[in-house]
Amino acid sequence: MTDATAVHHGSLAGTDRLAREPLLLLFLGLFATAVGQAFVFAILPPLGRSVGLDELRITAIISTSALVFTLSAPFWGRVSDRIGRKPVILIGLLGYSVGSLAFAILFGAAGQGLISGLSLFVTALLFRSLQAATMSATHPGCTAYAADHTVAQFRIKTLARLSSANSIGMIMGPVLAGLVAGFGLLAPLVVASILCGLAALIIALKLSNGVSPRSIQTPPNRMGYLDGRVRVYLFSAIGAFTGFAMVQQTLAFRLQDALSLSGIETARYTGLAMMASAASTLIMQVTISQRYSGPPIHLVRWGAGLLVGGTLVISALQSWPAILASMGFIGAGLGLLMPAVTAGASLAVGPEEQGGVSGLVSACPAAGFVLGPISGGFLYQHDASAAAWAATAILLLVFLSTLRRSDPRSPAL
Repeated sequence: MTDATAVHHGSLAGTDRLAREPLLLLFLGLFATAVGQAFVFAILPPLGRSVGLDELRITAIISTSALVFTLSAPFWGRVSDRIGRKPVILIGLLGYSVGSLAFAILFGAAGQGLISGLSLFVTALLFRSLQAATMSATHPGCTAYAADHTVAQFRIKTLARLSSANSIGMIMGPVLAGLVAGFGLLAPLVVASILCGLAALIIALKLSNGVSPRSIQTPPNRMGYLDGRVRVYLFSAIGAFTGFAMVQQTLAFRLQDALSLSGIETARYTGLAMMASAASTLIMQVTISQRYSGPPIHLVRWGAGLLVGGTLVISALQSWPAILASMGFIGAGLGLLMPAVTAGASLAVGPEEQGGVSGLVSACPAAGFVLGPISGGFLYQHDASAAAWAATAILLLVFLSTLRRSDPRSPAL
């Protein structure tokens, strides 16, 4: 294989897939970020309440940072096409590390009474938004690096392995957060900062620069969500995570109201349900996505079907076994859908657009969490099952949209 041919197929000369060491290094970067995110989701509500922030302001911080992430990730993907993948990955990890430490310092000051009220809220919103703007560089940088070094035949398998970093982080994160929080609610933020900082240091020392930046070539047209080559994949991911966010963000309310649980019981049951969902995601990534070699759109379709099934169960039934099973179905659906979305979008464009498309795909989960939680909470106030039924409708549209795609750019295997 010549150098030119290797670049065209998204791999290094003489290789077909990403080698074990760089794969593990990219995995480490994504895992560190996922654990940090799990820490934030676990401790921000009680931490915010402890310094006088109400529920609306706490959720506003989460939603705003998700919006910033959505807007920033495509930018970093395009930047990685110009300056290389490794610098962008390091920007993301260092941004997360510094942001977590700044968040800990801010809330430490709030605990001492040095800042409070509106000033605290605005400062927290600014810090978290700046953190989201930089941390959004990690995922598109890692995904594009993997795509650069993997031919079409192995693209889904490689990207599924990378995706499992997020699943493992979301499984371990809540458990680790509970252990670390024994040292105080600020401790998880400090640990997240250290973890991402160490990941950045290891990647800086060990990860090769990879494929040379393509800045000397004519820049490709700026890719958007409506690009016909990738539209079905991007909107499948946004729709999937919008539906998932509507269910996830109302899950605790659903459990507490349906099962008449106390606050502590609600937290425990919600944690178990979310861990079941993340475990199902991981199982599907390991057993199916990493072994699948057919057209990506088929895997997107199967994943959407499982998501519809899961939301139907939680819409119609209210028992604990039914809710646990529904979260398992939802997690399994995401485990099939997201690696296939990432691979399908990657295969649909040329090597000069890998950074751009990776940025768009990386923004999709956050895009789902911009409106999903707010709309789900609004609907739940009117009816306990309304959010789940709305999620079912959205996911059904995702499934139907996948039926129209022939996926001509998929590898012929």
